[in-house]
Amino acid sequence: MPRIGSYDVIIIGGGHAGCEAALAASAMGLGTCLFTMNIDSIAQLSCNPAIGGLAKGHLVREIDALGGQMAKTTDAAGIQFRVLNRSKGPAVWSMRAQADRALYKSHMKEALDASANLAIKQAAIEELLVENNKITGVLTASSETYEARAVVVTTGTFLNGLIHVGLTNYPAGRAGEFPSVGLSNSLRRLGFKMGRLKTGTPPRIDARSIDFSKTTPQWGDDPPEPFSFSTKEILNPQLPCYITYTNETTHSLIRASLERSPLYAGVIKGVGARYCPSIEDKVVRFPDKPRHQIFLEPEGLRTREFYANGIPTSLPVDVQLAVVRGIEGLESAEIVRPGYAIEYDCVYPTQLRHTLETKDIEGLYLAGQINGTSGYEEAAAQGLMAGINAALKITGKPPLILHRHEAYIGVLIDDLVTLGTREPYRMFTSRAEYRLLLRNDNAEIRLRDIGRHVGLVSDETYGHFIAKRTLIEEELSRLRTFKASPDEINETLAVLNTTPIEEKTTLAQLLKRPEVSYDMIEKIYPAGQLPIDARQYIETEIKYEGYVRQQERLVERMKKLELRQIPPDFDYRTISGLSNEVMDKLEEVRPETVGQAGRIPGVTPAAVSLLMVIIEKRRRTGGIAS
Repeated sequence: MPRIGSYDVIIIGGGHAGCEAALAASAMGLGTCLFTMNIDSIAQLSCNPAIGGLAKGHLVREIDALGGQMAKTTDAAGIQFRVLNRSKGPAVWSMRAQADRALYKSHMKEALDASANLAIKQAAIEELLVENNKITGVLTASSETYEARAVVVTTGTFLNGLIHVGLTNYPAGRAGEFPSVGLSNSLRRLGFKMGRLKTGTPPRIDARSIDFSKTTPQWGDDPPEPFSFSTKEILNPQLPCYITYTNETTHSLIRASLERSPLYAGVIKGVGARYCPSIEDKVVRFPDKPRHQIFLEPEGLRTREFYANGIPTSLPVDVQLAVVRGIEGLESAEIVRPGYAIEYDCVYPTQLRHTLETKDIEGLYLAGQINGTSGYEEAAAQGLMAGINAALKITGKPPLILHRHEAYIGVLIDDLVTLGTREPYRMFTSRAEYRLLLRNDNAEIRLRDIGRHVGLVSDETYGHFIAKRTLIEEELSRLRTFKASPDEINETLAVLNTTPIEEKTTLAQLLKRPEVSYDMIEKIYPAGQLPIDARQYIETEIKYEGYVRQQERLVERMKKLELRQIPPDFDYRTISGLSNEVMDKLEEVRPETVGQAGRIPGVTPAAVSLLMVIIEKRRRTGGIAS
């Protein structure tokens, strides 16, 4: 086994997690190598040609604020941008963009190629090399070894991947690409507990065979709002999506073909995503629903392919064609690529620390779908954090752990390592208990300093941020101190059908009224040009100030538990009063803090209180270092 090379950090996999991990580690000055089975598939949007969505858009903005790449690449490739949930409160507003597949891949590849400390190699990794429970490198399928001080595994759906179309199945990492079998076996030999998950994709349709006159066009926002805080404007032409629906005809065809479905014939063993079911599942689980919405989404500016979002399926190709042609507007549709289901291996994420380093093997990090998550955005967030923490560990610096009150990324990772998952994990705003503090408009305010501190934010980007933050602080101060007089504002208040003022009132007090917007205030009392995201941040901070402060007080109370560390070798069996079930759960997860222990399902508040008492008692008697 010839030794070919040596790197500080090796990344396995060129998907969204791998790209962010590689860019982070290399930007932090570490010699990094990204291994991928196919260089031409780097940053492939394997399923939906879109980035963001409900809560996922928050993740993308946080990645950008920390200095990651996904948002910038989305802006460069975006062909439709929308802010979702506008009718609800700003805590759940989420950004989403349709992306040109080819542009997305090429722009991300350019970013990787431009990284000075990053090498990219096409090779299949067969085995992880470990000595004394510490990673030392990797072995390729062609028997070359590469040494590394840290390895980040980001294999997506490639671990023992198996594609299903009807009752036919074949090994693949995704359509047209080989699976990774040896690496999965290597992880098992190293003692990792592993599971089996499933995801799926819908058919792609030739645009020339679609009758768009029978569908409803859905355009994006005009002007489009960029994902990245650094993007000045979107330059690509913007395209609509088109809405249509399934009907009883398509449902009948599906019900009549269930015996040919691998899902219902018992062929597929992996657990699928509850929140993104196949069309077969939808028809069976919701028999009273007469139709299901379908979004026909363009795959790019220079392709005829449309993605049929809403009908992921693993039915045989002849059934897929019949089902598609039973949908209004698709009566003459031609399928370019059939839908399929894919099963793949995952590692149960309770075996990880919050840094995404494995508990049992030092220097080995896992990120993305290997940890049981389901989306590009969740994968990219994990990849970024794994790359950062691998670099910090190698350089002898403290790790970066984002807490639940600091970022959706913190919620994501804490959920994975504390709760684990037995099905593909998807981020939702409802998972974040402090979501009013974690809005998409304040991601830069929350996280830009952290990105700067770890070395991922350039001087230029940080300079722009400091200037914008100064403008925001000055404007908030003006709104809270400048007072409007009744004769200046009451006419406008009357038009808005809100109560007039009788004495001078601060602009902030006026802005707290539901009927009053920042734009209205600014028209009467101009403040100068502020970026759109800064204006949104200012308005939300003022209008929801009371609720924001309430959540901040709650966070302060919770910090006591989060800061109380539990030694890694703590013996829970020595605590009398804990049930066997609680002890088993604590030993499985091995929480790092008392706060994390309290979030483990089945660990009761009484058990947490007892744990706190014992830890404090032992600390005072010298049994535990403070």
